Amino acid sequence: MVALIVILFPPLLIAFLLVMERVEEPLRRPTSQREVEDFLGTATAAEVGTLANSGIRRAMSRWRARRRGRARTSARPVLTERGPGPSGPVSDTD
Repeated sequence: MVALIVILFPPLLIAFLLVMERVEEPLRRPTSQREVEDFLGTATAAEVGTLANSGIRRAMSRWRARRRGRARTSARPVLTERGPGPSGPVSDTD
């Protein structure tokens, strides 16, 4: 059992370090002025609260996550205008 731990520990440690490097990379990237302007223009009340309580990094990560989610959902076709159905226009006066 000890031999198994000795053999598996170094590769698992290296794998963990590689995963953590990918997690930390967005945190090391500085926030550009354009991103801050976009954030201030489109932030929700919860994101502004996060900015006040936790700082710019946490608020920007929440904002980026929301924008990524919106980009995924906006790829679907959206119906903006409904025409009359097969039975014709619907009237509320019936």
